[in-house]
Amino acid sequence: MKKTFKLSHEKLSIPRRVEAIKHEVKKYIKRERRKDLPKDYDYWDFDCRFGVDEASSEVIHISEINKRISWVEAEQLESFYLEVMVKPCRRKKDVGKKIIL
Repeated sequence: MKKTFKLSHEKLSIPRRVEAIKHEVKKYIKRERRKDLPKDYDYWDFDCRFGVDEASSEVIHISEINKRISWVEAEQLESFYLEVMVKPCRRKKDVGKKIIL
């Protein structure tokens, strides 16, 4: 998902629009996690970027998305850019001093 969200809407108030955006992002992440994993992978990981626009976006952790959206609302910005890209990953198991994949 690469998208620029606008907070202004002709029928919805800004707090309602913010909640709708948070719900849309949560729904996307949930949908991606339900997909079947490729062989030899354990879980889905997400690469996230957030910013006022695409050029100024910075890497964030997935758990920071709602905080950043709330920040945009508090700063009364018109729009923001959010990128959430999914990738399969493996957990590393630590056995003594060796790391086994």
